[in-house]
Amino acid sequence: MNKVTDTRELGKMIRARRKELGYTQAFVADFAGVSASFLSELENGKETIQLGKAMEILGLLGMDLSLVKRGDE
Repeated sequence: MNKVTDTRELGKMIRARRKELGYTQAFVADFAGVSASFLSELENGKETIQLGKAMEILGLLGMDLSLVKRGDE
């Protein structure tokens, strides 16, 4: 499991998974109902992204977001 400590790390993980699946930004954006610019901003770690849309993209890419208390890792 990878630890996400900021939006940049989350973006890198999303980009890596998208590329692993062979998806273009345009394909993922269209399928998730978001703009390509939103997906680009998400992948680049923009801090003001909309969490609901980000969660939808994570689901589309077969990823889960888990929260654990520090020290319980």
